[in-house]
Amino acid sequence: MLTSITEGILCCLTGKVASLVLPLESTEPSNGFEFVEVKPGRVLRVRHIIPERQPSITGSSVHCKRKITVYRNGQLVIENLGDVLHSEILQCQNGDLEPCSTVEVELADYKEMPSSPDPNPVPPPVPPPLGDQKPAPPPRRRRRKPKRTVQIDSKRMISSCKGTHSDVALFFVHGVGGSLDIWSSQLDFFSRLGYEVIAPDLAGHGASTAPQIAAAYTFYALAEDLRAIFKRYARKRNILIGHSYGVSFCTFLAHEYPDLVHKVVMINGGGPTALEPSLCSIFQLPSCVLHCLSPCLAWSFLKAGFARQGAKEKQLLKQGNAFNVSPFVLRAMMSGQYWPEGDEVYHAELTVPILLVHGMCDKFVPMDEDQRMAEILLFAFLKVIEEGSHMVMMECPDTVNTLLHEFFLWEPDMSGKDSIKKDTVLSDSLHTLKINKSMDK
Repeated sequence: MLTSITEGILCCLTGKVASLVLPLESTEPSNGFEFVEVKPGRVLRVRHIIPERQPSITGSSVHCKRKITVYRNGQLVIENLGDVLHSEILQCQNGDLEPCSTVEVELADYKEMPSSPDPNPVPPPVPPPLGDQKPAPPPRRRRRKPKRTVQIDSKRMISSCKGTHSDVALFFVHGVGGSLDIWSSQLDFFSRLGYEVIAPDLAGHGASTAPQIAAAYTFYALAEDLRAIFKRYARKRNILIGHSYGVSFCTFLAHEYPDLVHKVVMINGGGPTALEPSLCSIFQLPSCVLHCLSPCLAWSFLKAGFARQGAKEKQLLKQGNAFNVSPFVLRAMMSGQYWPEGDEVYHAELTVPILLVHGMCDKFVPMDEDQRMAEILLFAFLKVIEEGSHMVMMECPDTVNTLLHEFFLWEPDMSGKDSIKKDTVLSDSLHTLKINKSMDK
């Protein structure tokens, strides 16, 4: 603690940034670690494992048809019209299928704004006629004028992705302060099953280079890094697995490459809102001050990121190389989370099957944010792990691995539109959410 404070004072006096993350020599060069130069002087460490596999099998084709309407009063109405609703994904409580459904929510961007006039005002009561005087005609109802309308009409092939399929690749993306090492249990598990796995270290994290300019850590700069990694290793069918801030990058790639992204897993990613850095945050403090506070920040992360804070969790944090970044990188990462395009409509446009995993004890991401995400997405499964927290893939690796594997093997049953197949792969492990419901205003 005293050493950190002393280094922080020297940092303030000299005006230099201390403890920048630099690329390290891999201790396991033969275990699938590579260094990829995404831009001149910008090198990312990537763990890439390629097993021997066989050709894949085609799956079911579903029709994704959706109408998204944004009104000027901040109301978002989503109409699902495609036959994807005839699969086992969406169903009513009594088990009957509903061919069409509607989501009606209010945009998060309008939560703090004063309420707008009701676009469909209720006409005032008409006074009783006096004598022979005819009652006045009721006022004409004003039609709501949409601010924006988005039409989605496409077909998607959804199939079971096995480790023996040569056209399947799994991409794992960590969040702020993490590294590819937090996925060690998942990388080992799925590579043993025959999956090709790719996991990069974000710039300034793990063993990737750490540029000394804040602009290197904006959302768009990091997204372009991951775009380069994705284009380098992508197969015909790719599954993206993101954690926390990494979920936003997976959403970005799924939106940019809808024909290549087959499925997406979002682990404690939060709600479908546009990213914007907080102006009142401890991470807005100077880097030298954050350096002095780094032991406290690491302790706070351990307390909030894990359901328990014992010796096992401390060892997991150390082995996963999590929260082991310089204060400068941490501050630049938090300040660079600006992504105005990633709003509710952006997420509602996704047609890829999505699994949402939430740790019940997560103190960073509230449960209602993942629930809102499930309501906005075209079709999604939400699974809550009661004994897990923000770092649920490290706390409960067996549960998360099993859950992810079942989702990879899942494919929709389109054999009949009047009945639902009960013995599907996910029937016992995933909680299905209805889309045809409205949020209370």
